[in-house]
Amino acid sequence: MNKDFYNSVKSELFSNILPYWDKFSRDLENPGFYGEIDNDNIQNKEIDRSIVMTSRFLWTYSAVARLTKNSNFLQMADFAYDVICKKYWDKNNHGVFWSVFPNGNPCVSKKQIYGEAFCCYGLSEYAAATKELRKDNEKSENAMNLAVEIFDLIEKYALDKKNGGYIEALAEDWKPTNDLILSDKDMNCPKSMNTNLHVMEAYTNLYRTLPVVFADKLELKSRVGNSLKNLVLITVEKILQKNAHLGLFFDMDWNLLETEISYGHDIEASWLLWEAAEELKDESLKSQIRETVLKIAQVALEEGTDKESGAMENFLKDGIKDRTRVWWNQAEALNGFYNAWEMTGDEKYKNACLSQWDWIINHQVDKIGGEWWANIDVNGNPDLKEPKGGNWKTSYHSARGCMELLRRSNFLS
Repeated sequence: MNKDFYNSVKSELFSNILPYWDKFSRDLENPGFYGEIDNDNIQNKEIDRSIVMTSRFLWTYSAVARLTKNSNFLQMADFAYDVICKKYWDKNNHGVFWSVFPNGNPCVSKKQIYGEAFCCYGLSEYAAATKELRKDNEKSENAMNLAVEIFDLIEKYALDKKNGGYIEALAEDWKPTNDLILSDKDMNCPKSMNTNLHVMEAYTNLYRTLPVVFADKLELKSRVGNSLKNLVLITVEKILQKNAHLGLFFDMDWNLLETEISYGHDIEASWLLWEAAEELKDESLKSQIRETVLKIAQVALEEGTDKESGAMENFLKDGIKDRTRVWWNQAEALNGFYNAWEMTGDEKYKNACLSQWDWIINHQVDKIGGEWWANIDVNGNPDLKEPKGGNWKTSYHSARGCMELLRRSNFLS
């Protein structure tokens, strides 16, 4: 990778992505983040707001503050943290509501484990950021204690102690529920790849940031590490299929319920698995999963990318490939191929990453309205029915794609 590439990534992050969300995402009248922003950057003030969206903003601006050692970015993170504490935190049952109305009343109050995981992810990053950049021991400890509380709740109520992995959802009071579905694109089933992947992501971040705030809590870090290692193994032994694609939906015994292939999740899993093993500093685990991680990346490259444009395609279902270029698939492909290149030095992954970036800069980026188009067709035309931002599309994927490359290359140092 050359200097021009990293300069382009840096410019995209600091001149487009972060300023866009800072300008358009916050509702100051009813404190929170707008649940929908259209492609003219007009916010829908009435729609409900998800914990996933709010936690992703918390993580993004905490992470970029740590990356740059610039506490100014924490203003956005402070806003997100306050909203979580005041509107999403369930004071009776603990954990967080899945969504709230703009006035802060619960909308969907169940405990969706995907949302709990993202909140843990954001809180742990914020705790580390406030500790490192402000030396604010009280706030950092409060935030980390909430992250740890969510970890304990997930372990107590959502962990399948017989078969491993985590169930999709519980009721508001953490009792079993039949309402398990994550979104209208998902199946109402006991377990999914998506939830377990992002619990793994959250636990990796919690494991990494715990010592920043609580250097002496070695037993707690060990518990998080054990849960994280178990989930890495579940991912490669149960969720990953023989064709090197991740299964999407499962019953309690890890029987596959759907044969759809999600290319974006495959390449995302490849680097998140390796990140978890690296963070654990477990050489045996790294040796055990290394070839698996690279096989996932190789198959994602061979089957999931468009050879002409370099873009990551969407999914394969019933033998039909959806070739839509979805924003988050592109960002995760950027990370996944860069990670595979770092692991191997193989030029095919370097070239895939560069091609992916060319697609993003030339097509996915909205050069007039800002940020990235949600969906682009094979001819480079944006789908204007898909909102620019909201409950599922935030700063997280696009900003993280850029931050990972800058962090790994030490380009900001």
